[in-house]
Amino acid sequence: MLQKEGQTKISSGCAISAIMNRKGDRFSGAQIIKSIGLMHDRSNGLGGGFAAYGIYPEYKNLYALHVFYDSIQAKNATEEYLNLNFNIEIGGRIPTRKVKSIINAPLIWRYFVLPNKAKLIEAELGDEGEDEFVARAVLEINGRINGTYIFSSGKNMGAFKAVGYPEDVGDFYMLEKYSGHLWTAHGRFPTNTPGWWGGAHPFTILDWSIVHNGEISSYDTNRRFVEMFGYNCSLQTDTEVITYLFDYFVRKQKLTLLTAANIMAAPMWSEIDQMDDVDKEYFIALRRTYSRALINGPFSIIVGSNDALLALNDRLKLRALMAAEKGDFFYLASEEAAIRVLENNPDKLWSVEGGHPIIVELDRNR
Repeated sequence: MLQKEGQTKISSGCAISAIMNRKGDRFSGAQIIKSIGLMHDRSNGLGGGFAAYGIYPEYKNLYALHVFYDSIQAKNATEEYLNLNFNIEIGGRIPTRKVKSIINAPLIWRYFVLPNKAKLIEAELGDEGEDEFVARAVLEINGRINGTYIFSSGKNMGAFKAVGYPEDVGDFYMLEKYSGHLWTAHGRFPTNTPGWWGGAHPFTILDWSIVHNGEISSYDTNRRFVEMFGYNCSLQTDTEVITYLFDYFVRKQKLTLLTAANIMAAPMWSEIDQMDDVDKEYFIALRRTYSRALINGPFSIIVGSNDALLALNDRLKLRALMAAEKGDFFYLASEEAAIRVLENNPDKLWSVEGGHPIIVELDRNR
């Protein structure tokens, strides 16, 4: 029977959440599961996931590849490619436990690797080096080997995602047994694409991870922009392009994280007209130079990296995002309650302002 409007709950958006310790102190993934699990009704069970930083200290100088395989044939083809291009320190299944609601799981593998030195020299990447070698390999494998999807490829970090509610996904991957200094989480309510394991958030490339609530109406323009620089958007979701935009601007173009955010959520022309000369010149230059990287549509995003956490709302703030601080901890969530379930008495609590990024950096001087 067809359901009429009003007979079914249509959520105002997905759920996103993050916790960071500025000093780099590591804490259990149980905390982020508790936060995202409180927003259960914002998801519909078609995708959940986490990104965690600082979880592999014993392999911190190696790239951690997390991989979904649809078949043994895909695994064999991928391992042949990896053995040819990388030195594999160790590889094996990512530990999981049985969870009733998580079904039809692919083969889930991880490898700790470094690029083969001879292949690296042969690639002639110059200053771009190992990161570029790994990024190109990930894009090539995901685009060329049918049945393989590398969904995480950074150092001392990892993404964990599946089709399911996020708290069940966290249980499935036993994230309470991991410790990291920064965690992000996503509960998915897909509107334009089907729920599948690769389509769950976060989306990553190298150390970058993105969780996103909203819809990018400028997707086609943004996609064509990043594809000019070698990125391949093939995962049927607008969130993927945001990940590549940050990687392109910060890693490849050496722009600051703040500048990248200002490009993607630049002020409206009417606001720029009211600025002083210095700010006006800066934002006019960004809008004219990178017009095809401007993100339009309702969105709130959380960007994770090994060095910093970023929160960004669209300019009209059409999606909710709250922030809080308590001592060395910084919190983000779609709902205030998802912060207070962890810290009921924060030092500061506020709503993230539309179009104004919040950046929290890791204290590397500790």
